[in-house]
Amino acid sequence: MTPPDRKPHSTGDDGITEHSVLRLDGGDVHVCQDGPRDAPALLLVHGSATSSRSWDALVPLLAASHHVVRIDLPGHGRSSEPVGRGYDTAEQARTLGAALDRLRVQHVLAVGHSSGGYAATALAEQRPDLVTALVLINTGPGMKAFIEPRANPIDPAQWPPTDEQIRQFASSGFREGHRVPQELVDELRGMTYQAVTAAMQASTAYLNQRALPDRLSDLGKPLRVIFGDQDRRWRPSSAADYRVVPGAEIEWLPGAGHTPILEEPRRTAALLLDFAEKHISPAPGAP
Repeated sequence: MTPPDRKPHSTGDDGITEHSVLRLDGGDVHVCQDGPRDAPALLLVHGSATSSRSWDALVPLLAASHHVVRIDLPGHGRSSEPVGRGYDTAEQARTLGAALDRLRVQHVLAVGHSSGGYAATALAEQRPDLVTALVLINTGPGMKAFIEPRANPIDPAQWPPTDEQIRQFASSGFREGHRVPQELVDELRGMTYQAVTAAMQASTAYLNQRALPDRLSDLGKPLRVIFGDQDRRWRPSSAADYRVVPGAEIEWLPGAGHTPILEEPRRTAALLLDFAEKHISPAPGAP
C-alpha cells in the first residue's frame, strides 16, 4: 500500500491546509484536510464540474472545531480520471470510502453540495457504519425538480472552452448577477469533456433509479437539507420533497442561489455547525 504524498499549504490567516495524493486502485485522489485531526470529522463532497475548491469560503468557518476533509472526486480538481472504472455514483462513493479508510477516519458527517449529495448518500448506503448523518445543500431530490438550462451546452469540438463559455454554462449555478469565481472557471477548463459529461450523466442515472428522499428514508440517518430559495437549477420548493424522510430538517436560505457555500458561506456554516453539534460523532479518543 503506497503512503499518501502530503504537502502542507498555507491559506493565510485561516490556517494550514494539508494536501495529500492518495494512490488508490482506481487512480490518484487529491485530498485536503483542515482543522484538528482529533476533532469530529466533516466530509465535504463537491458537485459535478467543480472541485474541493468550491468549499474554500466555508472551510475557515468549520475548521476551528472540526476535522474537515475534502476529496476531489475522480476526474475533478487534482484527482486523476478513474482507471478501469466509470463515473457511476456508486463508484464515486466507493472512492470516498477508500480514501477515508486510508486517512483512518472512522466516522463522518457527510455534507454534499448539489450532485455531491448523491455521492454522499451512496456512501451512506454502502457504509452506514462510516456516515453518522447527512447534510445536503441544494441537492435536487428527483429529476422532476430539475430546471432545464437556458444556455446552450458546450460543443465538445470546442473543448477546452473559453472563460465566457464556461461562465455562461455555469451561470445558473449561482443566483442572478453573481459572478462565477475565476478559480472555478479554471478548474472546469482543466477537466476533460468526458469527465464533465459522464459525471452529470451518472447523477441523472442515480436519480432515475430511485428518488433521493426514498433512498434517505430507508437509511434512517439524521438529515438536514439546506436550499437557496433563488436556485436556478433545481426548483427551490422541491426541498419540501425531503419531508417524507422521518425527522428531516429543511432550511431555506432567502436570497441564496444554487451555491450558498460560496454565495452565503456564513449563513450556510451556521446551519451546518448547528446540525453537527447535535448529530456528529466525536473522534476516537476525544474527551
